[in-house]
Amino acid sequence: MNTSKAVGRVRIERDGEVAVIVIDNPPVNAGSWEVRRGLTGAIETLANDDTLSAGVLIGAGTTFIAGSDIKEFDKPLQDPQMPAVIAAIESCPKPVVAAIDGAALGGGFEVALGCDARVASANAVVGLPEVHLGLIPGAGGTQRVPRLVGVPKAIELIATGRRVAAPEAARIGLLDAVAVSDLRSFAVDYARSLGSKKRRVREMNVPDYSSAELAEVLDSVKGLYRKNSAVEQAVEFVQRASRSDIDASLAEERALFQRLRTSESAAAMRHLFFAERASGRLPNRNVKPRDVTRVGVIGGGTMGIGIAISFLDAGFPIVLIERDREAVDAARKRLCDGYVRLVRSGRLDTASLRARIDRVTFSDDYFALSDVDLVVEAVFEDMQVKTGVFRTLDAVLKDGTVLGSNTSYLNLNDLAETVRRSADVVGLHFFAPANVMKLLEVVRTRHISTEVLATALHIARKLGKLPVIAGVCEGFIGNRIYSAYRRECEILLEEGAYPEQVDTALEAFGFPMGVFAVGDMSGLDIAWRTRQRLSATRNPRERYVPILDRLCEMGRFGRKSGRGWYAYTDAKRGMPDPIVRDVIERVSSEKNIVRRDFDQKEIQQRVLAAMVNESALVLEEGVAERASDIDLVLVHGYGFPAEKGGPLFWASRRTRAELLETIDAVAAATGFGFRRANLSRALGDIY
Repeated sequence: MNTSKAVGRVRIERDGEVAVIVIDNPPVNAGSWEVRRGLTGAIETLANDDTLSAGVLIGAGTTFIAGSDIKEFDKPLQDPQMPAVIAAIESCPKPVVAAIDGAALGGGFEVALGCDARVASANAVVGLPEVHLGLIPGAGGTQRVPRLVGVPKAIELIATGRRVAAPEAARIGLLDAVAVSDLRSFAVDYARSLGSKKRRVREMNVPDYSSAELAEVLDSVKGLYRKNSAVEQAVEFVQRASRSDIDASLAEERALFQRLRTSESAAAMRHLFFAERASGRLPNRNVKPRDVTRVGVIGGGTMGIGIAISFLDAGFPIVLIERDREAVDAARKRLCDGYVRLVRSGRLDTASLRARIDRVTFSDDYFALSDVDLVVEAVFEDMQVKTGVFRTLDAVLKDGTVLGSNTSYLNLNDLAETVRRSADVVGLHFFAPANVMKLLEVVRTRHISTEVLATALHIARKLGKLPVIAGVCEGFIGNRIYSAYRRECEILLEEGAYPEQVDTALEAFGFPMGVFAVGDMSGLDIAWRTRQRLSATRNPRERYVPILDRLCEMGRFGRKSGRGWYAYTDAKRGMPDPIVRDVIERVSSEKNIVRRDFDQKEIQQRVLAAMVNESALVLEEGVAERASDIDLVLVHGYGFPAEKGGPLFWASRRTRAELLETIDAVAAATGFGFRRANLSRALGDIY
């Protein structure tokens, strides 16, 4: 074997008459300009060297091409661009095999689709996740994937952007084979087996499909359109594969990709992409987390069961504690019912269900936790209740066990001080439903050891969560900002708006649900209890909106009581209720407020300005470590539209004068106690 001169990040290593083209751009072999230039040069060498009969594309290290270099997307792309690389592979008179280890995603998988065959290691994954960046595949993915798997399956894969493991990819036709031996040797042998035969995907016919198949998949993905406009456009291009000339479709696909690449929505989603990679990082990466092999969960209610499922799905054995045998039996039933629903829906097989249930020990005896390495309490949101749990745990847990609290609002510094092992206490604020929601606020107390914080972050990632570090304050990052957001919405009610007007404006902005509809779904009594807890410390000069209190006093707790901000019947959506309007108008009258009309834009601007100002305060106070962490929390935990990038990214795209004018309006409406944030750091952190 000999090696030719490398071009950029690509080199050719000969294996007899086969050119093994090695992509070497650590850490993930991103498809940068150097890689693209090197690939076109290597393919040209393959085409012109009469001693070579075929080529194999393979990544150095443990991945193929994990995607394009996203950092290039904020500026004009240098030639050669990815379509030119793929055109060179297809034009090469000799067959080229893609040998995929690790990940082949986005532009990396599109390069593989330009090859004459695709083989992979058993642990490889492939996919086209461009929609998660506000884009469509831009180098032929929408046209080549349907030729391999059919239009309906291509729509599902591209609209969801999901990663497909090698065995499934081979089964549905994205891959030609899964290597049964060393990937490189397997790929070289596969290339030799092709002889001189080219197998261009672009020349394949799109498999036939029925209108029923198409309608079913379109119905399954249409819910994604509202969250991400790129999904609908990608789906339209996939359908063109069976009815349009491929060259015309490829040109139009690339043109749309280029337009989307420079759009604000794509910039917002790139911001979130990089934010996810920055979140939850400790300055000292040499700190080792503690070993966690067995976990305790206290509380078998909805949240506790969701947390338990999160750990079980990640492979942990758990001990689930409830207060007595009756509560234990109810928790067991709740857990089993949750898994049975997954089996019935086809998302889990029976063997996997049994394996998970077998890893649970149910008990009402805290001594069953004596050998666990981590405990997460998910009991009633009351400091006295949680303090009692922590003191009991302090007496039974072994040294070194991490104590996690799922509190949403309570002061974790105070809670940590109730035990002798305060350095072992960490907040693990899961979002409901805990086994579904990706976000996890990891709350650092003033006492926490760096080792415990590192352990919490490590466990969060093992659970498949997105960890964001938060400091201690009322509501941490998310609930604190959400409280300011909700308060401004309630002030708007006093001044002249109605719940349905506010919710409609928020949904028009991109929130999946308005604040009052969310309140009804969560239960108004939750916010009511928080207000009651804080009433003793509230300054009487602060503006306070009593509308929610009045509704709760009437027994209107939301959907669960059939009445809240809205009235609920058999309809999925609540209906405006004259009784609520009467309560709102009476409160306005009692305060001598002259009600006025609000248009949609003013509602949006006021609410968003309140959110931006509170976000900047959270950053100023060090509750959040970076502006992008705040955006992640609001997008992943509170429905802020990803296409807008989060409140601080959204604000960074507005003029300073526009923001200040609207914050002035919020300040005037709030009155005494309003704190104006310094926006410079918060918005300066974005870019």
